[in-house]
Amino acid sequence: MHKIQAQGIHHITLVGATRQSAIDFWEGVLGMPFIFEQPNLDNADESHLYFDPGDGRLITVFTNETREIDTTPNPEGIGNLHHIAFNVSRATFTQVARRLDERGIKHTDEIDRGFMHSIYFRDPLGQRYEMACYKFEPPVGVTHAQVLFEAHHLRVAEGAYNITDSHLAEAIERLTRRTQGSLSEDRSPRHAYPRPVAGP
Repeated sequence: MHKIQAQGIHHITLVGATRQSAIDFWEGVLGMPFIFEQPNLDNADESHLYFDPGDGRLITVFTNETREIDTTPNPEGIGNLHHIAFNVSRATFTQVARRLDERGIKHTDEIDRGFMHSIYFRDPLGQRYEMACYKFEPPVGVTHAQVLFEAHHLRVAEGAYNITDSHLAEAIERLTRRTQGSLSEDRSPRHAYPRPVAGP
């Protein structure tokens, strides 16, 4: 027996209302280019819209002009989708609350998740979304997941409740040491200031 090895998310498909309401939200609010459209090949009454969330993968929406917008929050029962998180830069993240406020969209305050910052809100159809901004950049050639894997082990060894900045910083240092060679035989931390230096 062998695993069916996943290599990333190919696409996520949501059931939408009308075509224009999908375009208005995904492209008009979240800035995801509307890249192509075709019929839903499993249901001739629906159209299938494709949006690029920014990484070249796909968010797709089934639309039908007879469906009305229902803002009722989606149920949170077992097996149901809780939320989808989208990555944004820090520069964009600092603007999220204001830009949601401009549209009258209710949202959480900025939440510190230890390794990232989050803001949550719902779309016009009641689905919850998260705008997430990592606190760190991984070393070149290393993924965010690899940094978090390393930081997890540091957190557990310390007995900390959640990952903090110190775990992330140490994880990045360890991964840099593993992935980047050096001509130095001793790579230990040093003071490097034999005399006091004037202020900044």
